[in-house]
Amino acid sequence: MAKNLVIKVTAGSDAPERCSQAFTVAAVAAASGVSVSLWLTGESAWFALPGRAAGFELPHAAPLPELIEGIQTGGRITLCTQCAARRGITEDDVIPGVRIAGSQLFVQEALAEDTQALVY
Repeated sequence: MAKNLVIKVTAGSDAPERCSQAFTVAAVAAASGVSVSLWLTGESAWFALPGRAAGFELPHAAPLPELIEGIQTGGRITLCTQCAARRGITEDDVIPGVRIAGSQLFVQEALAEDTQALVY
């Protein structure tokens, strides 16, 4: 089993099941001791902002704020630089613990030894 997991989530409220699945997998992996790096891209970028996750609802799914908390306990959440810029989001806007970084870092993380990468 990979010791590191990099997950890129492109979906937000536009595709709630895919979005929830990415956050759920990341939270479960983090709770299992896997080092998790969750990347918010596309419409999921909005969940880097305070309060946005609380407005996300999907029947029979764990609440997004709880999943984010679990991910941050055992991993890291990164907002794509370009996605943030397109939405006018800056480092001053995001929830504590979320960083903004670009493709170079994503590639570096995804290609690291003992790493599995997933895209949702």
